[in-house]
Amino acid sequence: MGDCYNGTSECYYNHSVEFFYNSSGKPISCMWHTQDYVVVGLGLTVCVIIILANLMVIAAIAINRRFHVPFYYLLGNLAVADLFSGISYVNLMLHTGPWTIDLTKRQWFIRQGLVETSLTASVLNLLAVAIERHQTVFTMQLHSNMSNRRVLLFILGIWAMAFVLGLVPMMGWHCICDLQNCSIMSPIYSRSYLVFWAGFNLLTFSVMVAMYTRIFVYVHHKSHVMSQHTTQIRHRETVINLTKTVSIILGAFVVCWTPGLVILLLDGLHCDAHYVLTFEKYCLVLAECNSLVNPIIYSFRDKDMRSTFKRILCCLCRRCPEPEGKPPNLQFDTLKREMYLKLKAYLSSWRRRRAAGSSQPGAETPDAACWTTDILPA
Repeated sequence: MGDCYNGTSECYYNHSVEFFYNSSGKPISCMWHTQDYVVVGLGLTVCVIIILANLMVIAAIAINRRFHVPFYYLLGNLAVADLFSGISYVNLMLHTGPWTIDLTKRQWFIRQGLVETSLTASVLNLLAVAIERHQTVFTMQLHSNMSNRRVLLFILGIWAMAFVLGLVPMMGWHCICDLQNCSIMSPIYSRSYLVFWAGFNLLTFSVMVAMYTRIFVYVHHKSHVMSQHTTQIRHRETVINLTKTVSIILGAFVVCWTPGLVILLLDGLHCDAHYVLTFEKYCLVLAECNSLVNPIIYSFRDKDMRSTFKRILCCLCRRCPEPEGKPPNLQFDTLKREMYLKLKAYLSSWRRRRAAGSSQPGAETPDAACWTTDILPA
């Protein structure tokens, strides 16, 4: 396209990426500096850890049938989003600094769009997990009763919204025809888009805070009522454990995201460019770390997930954790206890039928049923 006019603003479709960087006051250096080496080195290291950690989570959920419930589907989708985030950051780190000058505008939009899409998907998945936990706590269930179809539609909706928000600048919300409104951090992005994107994530965070706060207040009240029938020590432990979990979830999000969102808002509101350019790259790496913290909070704290990780690592190392034929070690958490009680009730019913002479010849014994289903831990 040639130069055109939009009102009184001239469009610069034929100009290079370097032109927009110079125009916004963020010139591209032709030489590598110490800061560039530190950011790229640190960023790539974090990316590798993010990719490996989230691959472990995805593999664990895929191979363990006990994880095939709505909560773990959302957890797996969160891991996919964080995995995508790690890959998009690798692409960003390999096209940053002096390498940026070789990018076309389309490549630059794709580079930035992948980052925004992955971060938006990660945040929306965090919100989805909060919604699922909110529903299960207030309906007194272990897991949500959503059907697989509804969960799939929920996940597709998350990714559709993430891609729209991440790629909308490429579709027209840019500053190619309005250089005065160009961002400093992302010189082809419109400042208004950055303000919108930062505001959207802050709003999402606010909803998460409201949900987890309501969960905390509700469980605190319930545990206080139950403490009248149990020991006061158990009541205090319940409240402390819930406080720790909520604090970790919200604290990690605040620490990783707040600096970057504040920098985006400062850039969008035409604040001093010196502060924006000084801290932008470090804030970007910090936001990236949230994709590393997520699998730790939502997965590595889960005993079932940790035991599945051990199985995966043992298979990779070609070692078996226990001798063949040895019954698995039962380490009961809430879900396992529920399954165990169901199996125990089935065994009791089978024994009563057998004592009454109602067992059918050739029927499957309870021992066979036990070890050929996925009720007990593998």
